Amino acid sequence: MPKYLAKACFTKDGLAALRAAGGAERLQAGNALAASLGGTLECYYFAFGDYDAYAILDLPGDEAAAAASIAANLGGASKVTVTKLLTADQLDEAFKLTPDYRPPGG
Repeated sequence: MPKYLAKACFTKDGLAALRAAGGAERLQAGNALAASLGGTLECYYFAFGDYDAYAILDLPGDEAAAAASIAANLGGASKVTVTKLLTADQLDEAFKLTPDYRPPGG
C-alpha cells in the first residue's frame, strides 16, 4: 500500500482545541481517518518548528490521500499537506525511465 507523509500546522484555535482534548485524541482521529479510507496510520508525532505534527499513512492510493488532505483542511483547525513517499525500488524504477524534457532556454 502506498505511504504518504502528512504535515500539519495547527491554527490558534486548533492549538487551543488540542490543548483541551490532548494529544491522544489526535492519534485516535488519525487512526479513524486512515481506517475510513481503507488504510492505516503508521505513526503520528508532534513537533515544534515548521510543522506541529507529522504522520505516516498507509492508504490505498492517491485518491484516498487527497480525500484525507481535503477532510483535514476543511476542518479548519490546521493546514495539512500530504506528500506521496517512494520506496528505494520505486526510485530505482524512476531512474530507468527516460523522459523527453527540455529545460527553459535549453
